[in-house]
This record gives sequence, C-alpha cells and structure tokens, in this order.
Amino acid sequence: METEEILAKIYDAIIELDEAKTLEMVNMVLNEGLDAIEVISQAMSPAMVEVGKGFENGKMFLPELLLSADIYQAAMNILQPKILEAGGTVEALGKVVIGTVKGDIHAIGKNLVSTMLRTAGFEVHDLGIDVPPLTFVAQAEKFQADVIALSALLTTTMESQRVVIEALTVEGLRDRFKVIVGGAPVSRQWAEEIKADGYGKDAVQAVEVTKQLCS
Repeated sequence: METEEILAKIYDAIIELDEAKTLEMVNMVLNEGLDAIEVISQAMSPAMVEVGKGFENGKMFLPELLLSADIYQAAMNILQPKILEAGGTVEALGKVVIGTVKGDIHAIGKNLVSTMLRTAGFEVHDLGIDVPPLTFVAQAEKFQADVIALSALLTTTMESQRVVIEALTVEGLRDRFKVIVGGAPVSRQWAEEIKADGYGKDAVQAVEVTKQLCS
C-alpha cells in the first residue's frame, strides 16, 4: 500500500471514530517502516482539526469529540515509543499550564480544553481545580510555559482570573507568559477588561487562540 493511501486511511478512520481501523493502519505504518512523525503531522493532527471543526459547526457532539481524542491518544501510545527509539522527538507547538481558578471546582470544560490542546500538539500541564493565583505563576515558571489558560465556570470566580494576571504583573512576569481565559460566564469583553491575551468561547476556539499566541 502506498504511503499516501495509508495516511488517507488513518485520517478517515479517526474522523469516522473507528479505533480498530486507526490502530490497524498505525501498526501497518510501523511494520512498513514509514515515518511515524509524518503520520502524526500529515494524517492524525489534520484529522483532529477536522473533528474540531465538526464539533464547532454542530456536526459532531461532545461524546464523539472525546472519543476521537481517545483514538488519537491510543495511536500516539503506539507511535511515540518508536519515535523515541529512533532518536526523534515529537516537537510540541508550545507549553500550556491550565487550571480552574481559585474557588471554582468545575473541571469538565477545563478537561476538554486540556484534551483538545494535547491532541493539537501542545505540551499541557493540568493543575486541576481550585488553583491559587501564585500556583499558576510558579508552575508556569517551572514548566517554562508559553501560555497560561484560566478556566472559570462561575461568575463569582471570574475575578480570580484577574488576580492571576495581576500576580504575574507584581512578580514582573506579565510579559513572559500569554494568558487565555474561558468558561461559561466569561466573555471577550471581560478578557479585554482584565487584559488577558486571548479568549476562547469553547474548546475549539481555545485551541485556535492558543496556536495564534504561540505562533
């Protein structure tokens, strides 16, 4: 089977949410000695972009989006060890520290954004829920992050997003990290008011904005 045909089949299998077919074709890639990094960049990542567009347009739903992410990760679990054995690396688009802000224990939206960022090719460090402002600052420094992503699902915790940005300013680190905010009550106007660098109204937009901030 030609390389282009294998890549097309992997692409189609992910979009069709066919895990068995995806993994079958990924194993074929390894058996035929094809470039695993090419499979990721030319088939798997473009397929996830297409799935994201389908979700954004209402043609796919949350369970399907999460299933596609699981399929992608299962394929990565096969490919990544082979890449490392060959001395290669899967270069991340950027490093993101993400968490739900202090006082807020909602995780579903944040977890979805984390998953989408990983499948898009970012290195993601998920700090969990109810994260204090200075923890965001410290962990962003520790992991040398490019972007800090702040989730707030309650109007009463939105202010914590502002506090994180203020903490970065006080520590003299505001110019070092880009900050993106999101969550059900969060708006573009709020993001501008607190001087965030970006706003994602949903997981798909959050990924696109993060790509722009890291480009």
